[in-house]
Amino acid sequence: MKAWQGISEFVAVAEQHSFTEAAKQLDCSVAQVSRNVTALEQRLGLKLLFRSTRSVTLTKEGELYLQHCRHLVYSLTEANQAVAELSTSPRGQLRITAPVYYGEHRIAPLLHQFLQQYPELELHLQLSNQRLDLIQGSFDLAIRLGQLEDSSLMARRLTARQLHLVAAPAYLRQFGQPADLAELSQHSCLPGTLDHWRFWEAGKSVNFRPRGRVQCNSGLALLDAAKRGLGLVQLPDYYVHQPLIQGELMELLPDNRPDAEGIWALYPKNRHLTTKVQLVIDYLQQQLTARVKNPG
Repeated sequence: MKAWQGISEFVAVAEQHSFTEAAKQLDCSVAQVSRNVTALEQRLGLKLLFRSTRSVTLTKEGELYLQHCRHLVYSLTEANQAVAELSTSPRGQLRITAPVYYGEHRIAPLLHQFLQQYPELELHLQLSNQRLDLIQGSFDLAIRLGQLEDSSLMARRLTARQLHLVAAPAYLRQFGQPADLAELSQHSCLPGTLDHWRFWEAGKSVNFRPRGRVQCNSGLALLDAAKRGLGLVQLPDYYVHQPLIQGELMELLPDNRPDAEGIWALYPKNRHLTTKVQLVIDYLQQQLTARVKNPG
């Protein structure tokens, strides 16, 4: 057991950049944290941390040691949680990250319903359109949209989203409708974060580079621009479902819709899937799948 002494303290100090904050996290004294980290350095014969009155930083050896020790500490914590959850209802904190709009309109309400079923759970939900690092942020789960890039994570498909090309009736009365993909270049388009739109033509996926007066990284802003007749836009179904029903927008080239994209729950490969995480993934999949079948 002596080989473990100081490892939890070292990881906490390295992540918090502070002995005081590490002591708060571990619920012990600053002196105990300092003593155990010093003992660890003495056993290794290496200096892991640079200490000053204002900051704590890692040495080169400390950075390498942290990469290995962080997984050990997380695995030990998750092992304790897994055993505890065998005889108790899910408890503790769920740390989840999701894209802003989809998180606000789909994920957050479902997570709030989930918490009502398990009163001993706490939720830390961070909404960001940046792909946050799950390990660095200590997240249990990430919700990602569309094509996956990071193969270091485990992925489970929750549901799917369909992209639609739409425009306002006022725009179409003034400029007409494109008859095919070739005519899109004649129209004012509203590009978003990506520099291309995806379509399906002649049995294969094709890309189109939109050009127009407005470009924005917000789907809501592009939706508003489209409603005001400023151009064509390609957006997922959860943006345009109601505007299409209400006649504010019209769908164009429905035969050229691209294949539906996955909506995913991602978690680290080396993490034990705790009961609370398994339950929330199951719940999100069930509810989101039902929403696709009944999209009201």
